[in-house]
Amino acid sequence: MTAEMIARDSIDIEAVPACVWEVLTKPQHTRQYMFGCDAESDWQVGSRLVWRGTQDGKVYVKGTIVQIDRDRLLQYTTFSPDAFDHYEDKPENYTTVTLELTPLEGATRLSVSQGDFAPIANGGLRFAHTVNSWKTTLAQIKEIAERP
Repeated sequence: MTAEMIARDSIDIEAVPACVWEVLTKPQHTRQYMFGCDAESDWQVGSRLVWRGTQDGKVYVKGTIVQIDRDRLLQYTTFSPDAFDHYEDKPENYTTVTLELTPLEGATRLSVSQGDFAPIANGGLRFAHTVNSWKTTLAQIKEIAERP
């Protein structure tokens, strides 16, 4: 049995959870931290979530909303159709992203986990890429949420 490979990270943001939530879900913000992509969804459990390039209209990441609790929790599956040598678009190649917002005094801790990479195609490479990507993405979310 292979050990789980789950990317985990967190960051404290000097903004209330409602502000951080907006950064996570509003296209005018997502395109600033998600490589120029708008998040498109109706933000309901079971609904599709796609990250579409603003310049070319291409879908770079897609998935489905699994859980949602405004200002507290966003969980969705994710797959990058063109990433990592064009892996087959099937459930076994999707991972689950969980974003948790924990209120602090006048601030928010944003925690992320994504995985399990162990059973998916080329999981080790995809895990390493994801760990590095979340570090950058969390820092950008923090910067956007803390702007006056």
